[in-house]
Amino acid sequence: MHWDKMKFMKTLSRVFFLTLVLFVLTFSSGLNAFSNRNNFLSSQNKSGQSFYTETLLDNKAVYLTPENFHVTPNKDGDDSDALQEAINKAEAQSGFGIVMIPEGEYQITKTIYVWSGIRLIGYGKDRPVFVLEKNTPGFQDSSSKYIIHFASNKPRGNQPVHDANPGTFYSALSNINFKIEKGNPSAVAIRSHFAQHCYIAHSDFYIGKGKAGVEEVGNEIDDCRFFGGEYGIITTKPSPSWPFLLIDSYFEGQTKTAISTEEGGLTIIRNHFKNVPSAVVVNQDRAEELFVIDSRLENIGGPALVISDEYNARPQFNLKNVVCINVPVLASFRESKKQIKVPNKIYQIKDFCHGNQIADLGCEPEIKTTYDIVPLDKIPVFVESDIPQLPNAKTWVNIISLGAKGDGKKDDTEIIKKAIDEYNAIYFPTGRFLVSKTIELKKNTVLIGLNPMSTQIVLADKTPEFCGTGNPVALLQTPQKGKNIVTGIGLDGGAYNERVVVAKWMAGSNSFMNDVKFIGGHGTYNADGSFVQVYNQFRTGDPFVDRDWDSQYWSLWITEGGGGTFKDIWTANTFAQSGVYVSNTNTPGRLYAISSEHHVRNEIILRNVSNWRIFDMQMEEESSESPQALPLRIENSSNVLFANLYLYRVIRMVSPYPNAVVINASKNVEFCGMHVYSPSKYSYDNTLYDQSYNSQIREREIARLNISGNLPRENKNISAVEKVAGGFEFIDGAAADSKGNIYFINSHWRKIYKWSPENKTLSLIREMLIVPVALAFDESDNLLVTTNDGQVVVFNPENGEDDLFVIKSVAPESHNGKIAILPGHRWRDEHDFLKITTYSKDNPPVTTSSYMDFPFEKNNANPLTDHFVSPDGSTFIPQCSDLRRAYSLRKAIPGSKYYMADEFGQKTYKFDVNPDGSLSNPKLFAEKGELDVAVDSKGNVYIPAGSVFVYDPSGKLINEIKIPERPTNAVFGGKDQNTLYITARSSLYKIDINRK
Repeated sequence: MHWDKMKFMKTLSRVFFLTLVLFVLTFSSGLNAFSNRNNFLSSQNKSGQSFYTETLLDNKAVYLTPENFHVTPNKDGDDSDALQEAINKAEAQSGFGIVMIPEGEYQITKTIYVWSGIRLIGYGKDRPVFVLEKNTPGFQDSSSKYIIHFASNKPRGNQPVHDANPGTFYSALSNINFKIEKGNPSAVAIRSHFAQHCYIAHSDFYIGKGKAGVEEVGNEIDDCRFFGGEYGIITTKPSPSWPFLLIDSYFEGQTKTAISTEEGGLTIIRNHFKNVPSAVVVNQDRAEELFVIDSRLENIGGPALVISDEYNARPQFNLKNVVCINVPVLASFRESKKQIKVPNKIYQIKDFCHGNQIADLGCEPEIKTTYDIVPLDKIPVFVESDIPQLPNAKTWVNIISLGAKGDGKKDDTEIIKKAIDEYNAIYFPTGRFLVSKTIELKKNTVLIGLNPMSTQIVLADKTPEFCGTGNPVALLQTPQKGKNIVTGIGLDGGAYNERVVVAKWMAGSNSFMNDVKFIGGHGTYNADGSFVQVYNQFRTGDPFVDRDWDSQYWSLWITEGGGGTFKDIWTANTFAQSGVYVSNTNTPGRLYAISSEHHVRNEIILRNVSNWRIFDMQMEEESSESPQALPLRIENSSNVLFANLYLYRVIRMVSPYPNAVVINASKNVEFCGMHVYSPSKYSYDNTLYDQSYNSQIREREIARLNISGNLPRENKNISAVEKVAGGFEFIDGAAADSKGNIYFINSHWRKIYKWSPENKTLSLIREMLIVPVALAFDESDNLLVTTNDGQVVVFNPENGEDDLFVIKSVAPESHNGKIAILPGHRWRDEHDFLKITTYSKDNPPVTTSSYMDFPFEKNNANPLTDHFVSPDGSTFIPQCSDLRRAYSLRKAIPGSKYYMADEFGQKTYKFDVNPDGSLSNPKLFAEKGELDVAVDSKGNVYIPAGSVFVYDPSGKLINEIKIPERPTNAVFGGKDQNTLYITARSSLYKIDINRK
């Protein structure tokens, strides 16, 4: 009995021990599951495991293995030179390509340059790791030092390395981790100032005591984790000025802030910020276009958001469905010192908006802060990612192994179709896979490539069933309700196939298209890496005379119940009617980081669409092919969200276009962040036009705009302006002579007009051979005309046709007491407005600060210090880049105040005018500013910016003069100089200020 009892007790002890172990393992597993769910990396990669677990065979890729390079993937030995050699080899093969990096630890001791179009892709059971060991020489200075630096094209000869820029496409880094060890305080893992189809994905950054994980962002960061460091990300404006997508990522343990930014266009989707002083800090005196949705803030020591420039229309801050845990201060405003404090331990930001808000059509815009915050009793489950997981890499079949050639010559159609019949996951290595029929996918077909420029499915040109007149025929087609994935592949519909629609997408809400380039037009390269020219030598059409722009159906057509997730899509095919056309669907859809550009008629069309969310979309219109292109058309649609929508026209534009967005018969359409801009004279007149109600929205910077679909509120504040002349295309450059006559120009048609208030007559004064830009008069009523080639010409309107002559610029001399004629506004998108405006003889203006600016060149002299002196010697025009695009020229009289609009910053400043005509002592006058400024005899200031806003001399807004069209200039004329004349698009208006 005693023995049995002991045996029983031993057995019971074993059972207890096993139960305890099982409990610990179960509890631990539960903790891990809880941690994974709440830390939320991507649904595809919750614990940072390798994304590409198998060796991906590609005969044209470069493999960083000991067999090919002197590399030691075990952290023993310096691997920097081997890695750079592999990158150089990939670049030499075609100008773009893939460097495959197997798992292991690679010691890096110096900056590695990744040339434009090169992708670094890690593979193996575990991700490869780039390690910066303790106290690596060169990583201790105060300035940033990079482990990986994405650059532009590889320099030839002794040329310097140039940073990645707006023309850097297809570069990427995926599935590689970084570890910065102690003693490297200036170390930054990656600099990535690149553009379309570039990204950083599936990477962990163990920054330690280093500076940051990423400095300068571009296009997209997907599924990345940032641990430690002073910052996770430091950034300014992306190089092409587009918005930036940060999706499914995680930040923890940064000592200064997770993200330091200005004008990054941050679109943050499903991110988690934990144990940091702040999540997003905007630099002082700078704007940011921030949109955050379905994210989490946890244990934030200081304000989660630091907002700058709060009284201006440029900043745009939107948060939706953000859960906060132990975040006592949600936001802090730099200027006012105001803070938004929330006492609850756990709460949900259902909605937050700061910036220029318009409640609905017909409502007045207002810069304000609104929010809807609710307390929570428990932490909700993190929102699951809408990015589907790729099939297990072991199941992928290489299309080359099935007999496809991918040489762009042999027709691979039947092999691809047979592969689709037999396999679900098909991997396409580098190659151009020529087809001659529609490639129809099965419901579960997945097509995988790794670079959409080096891997393409190409339709043979002049294929009969794709040519002629008829219904659209798809190059690639998905079935209805399919769960298809297409990633990393370029799709080329050719240039001579009139009926082609490159991708007809009918797959369901769980489908996915990612990293797909619609080939044709801009950003296209031949297989050998040479650039495909977009224009003929005159920039008037295609290089091939028999290829017509706007001759094919849409590039991406989502229709017949199609939906799903579309991410990192670039469609700049000038042959297509539009980049994206979504029609006849209420299946939920998401568009992330879509770049649609350079189409002749339309960029994006939504017709009969509901339940879609469109994030981080950018459009660009070029002067050659798309001066008449409508960026966004929305018809008969509902429940659509746009976040961080950028609408841009290039500096080469020479003609206007009325609307950026046209909407018709639609309801419940919400815009969270709209940025409408152009360094040219011809941005859009209206940001949005609702055809159903003939209602316009002119504000170009909008944090929140709702289109309910209801009848707009009646606006009773209509100003009594009188139209005195009309029928023009676009007029500006207005100036008044000493008699009160008003002169203005139509630049595109090179005409100068005069309006006589006394006779109430309009006269065509002169038709120029060169393009006039803006007008001014000297004290003898000689008319000074600046031109788009940087010259100043002069004539007296009272004299004959042969009176015109060119003013030669002269070196500046003493101009004390003389009147300087300066632009009434300046476009400076790199924030040097005050620097170039308050110049003097000892502090000359800078030559240029932007790739979009116009530098002057005249022999070897410094032309920006030269002056154009009027014939009577009373006035002079300092030569500066702004003269080429000025809407207005105004007199700066010594001893008086001078007002100038900061066009990009949407502000107006007041300056003192020095005896030599230079400006000093700048003071911010108004948080409005665009193209011109006028001052009446009482000192009231008139600022055209959508309407004409009137301020008293102290800067208090006292009136808004509404104009039927968007105003450009405001100038006083008439017999007593008491009539305000306003040039506005097609017409000249006036209002007698004595009646106001």
